[in-house]
Amino acid sequence: MFHIPFNNQYASLGPSFYVETLPSPVANPTLIKFNEDLAEALGISTSDLDPDDLATFFAGNRIADGSVPLAMAYAGHQFGNFVPQLGDGRALLLGEVASPDGDYFDVQLKGSGPTAYSRNGDGRAALGPVLREYLVSEAMATLGVPTTRALAAVTTGEDVVRDRLLPGGVITRVAKSFVRVGTFQYFAGRGDLDAVRKLADYVIEHNYPQLCDAQNSYVDLFKAVVDAQAVLIAQWMRLGFIHGVMNTDNMSIAGETIDYGPCAFMDEYKHNKVFSSIDRDGRYAYNNQPAIGLWNLTRLAECIAPLFSQDEDSAVEVAKDILTTYQPAYEQHWLANMRAKCGLTTDVDKAIANEDKVLIESLLDIMAQHQADFTQTFFYLSQSKLQSSEPTSKQDSALPDLFGRATQFNDWFRKWRQRLSYETISEEQRQATMQAVNPVYISRNHQIEAAIRAAEDHNDFSVFHDLLEVLQSPYTQQEGKDKYMLPPQADEVVKQTYCGT
Repeated sequence: MFHIPFNNQYASLGPSFYVETLPSPVANPTLIKFNEDLAEALGISTSDLDPDDLATFFAGNRIADGSVPLAMAYAGHQFGNFVPQLGDGRALLLGEVASPDGDYFDVQLKGSGPTAYSRNGDGRAALGPVLREYLVSEAMATLGVPTTRALAAVTTGEDVVRDRLLPGGVITRVAKSFVRVGTFQYFAGRGDLDAVRKLADYVIEHNYPQLCDAQNSYVDLFKAVVDAQAVLIAQWMRLGFIHGVMNTDNMSIAGETIDYGPCAFMDEYKHNKVFSSIDRDGRYAYNNQPAIGLWNLTRLAECIAPLFSQDEDSAVEVAKDILTTYQPAYEQHWLANMRAKCGLTTDVDKAIANEDKVLIESLLDIMAQHQADFTQTFFYLSQSKLQSSEPTSKQDSALPDLFGRATQFNDWFRKWRQRLSYETISEEQRQATMQAVNPVYISRNHQIEAAIRAAEDHNDFSVFHDLLEVLQSPYTQQEGKDKYMLPPQADEVVKQTYCGT
């Protein structure tokens, strides 16, 4: 029997938190990819299993020994509108794993069939969204962004009905927690403070154990979640990543990127870029993400503030005080990230730091005006050799070419060179530090789409595997992989992304 060392403590919270549900078997599961490195890190041994066995387990046709599959209950604000009951409509928590390092991780099937929360849906996932989530979540991990991980992907041998018939798939996801802001909202909306407290205790034990002995662990929990969200969104912004559907039910309490639906990395830079087909008003546009983070945290505060103090006014004031720390924390993390991207690493006084912010924001404005590619701009910036007044390589000239050799950019470049005179490290060190934070490769929309088209239309997964391999080393330029650096041609541009439901 396939054994995963589950401990199933979420199941011990009681039936008001979930509905036990078995996956619905599929016709002919076939393994696409199994993440052996992640399995090893989790302490999961599959040495006795062949690909057919793995496909059977990770499609949900067989249940691993020790698993208690369940669909988690949660609510959420979807595009600002509160829905009191959502829940896992096509996902099942198989259980929690304690890794050899002592950290807890949740293991979940997505696309495994209907649950009590499916709302007349089929509970299935099309193959395209499975491949997208696998590629983007694993790319985020190698880029150093807190994220859910992909443990396995399988095809089901069955079609799902969307706007047309599409091949089905199941992805197995791993997270520090699948508890969401919406999970707290589910119980707070029912006036069940005991369940809110029980959930908070569970989160502290599993995700923030350092708070267990705090004087007021619930206050410290909220502080930790606020800072984790500020860190996370600052990471998104440094990479030009757009989540696309930042509903409260898609915000992880553990500070990880979760629920990769209509997500995308920008090609050409635009402040208010939107990809999601359902985000018609730009609520979750690129430049709105920090503010939406605060909005979501405010909804969390409404749920857990009663745990802060028995006095309502005092509890509200504590929540407000903590919320006021979010924006300064986000701005600090964002500026640190962007200074690093621009090679501004030496400690400077506040005045110069403020000038750095102006310098960075002016670059973004120029990028927007000239529709410069986000990733390429910073990559080529990291390659720039400042000791020579003339370009010495193709990459040196590629940077001004992104801006049509406009005077605006040339003026900015001179200011940047002048600012680097404050740095105390060598040019070689400066380039190395910049290259460590400016990726060569991201999971670009058109490349993901090419992998999906090959798989869905031709049952060819080689494009998926080749792209995934490149994304394992995003900060290192790989020989013969130049095409993965390139933005899309006009006929390859992906204008909209979809959630897959």
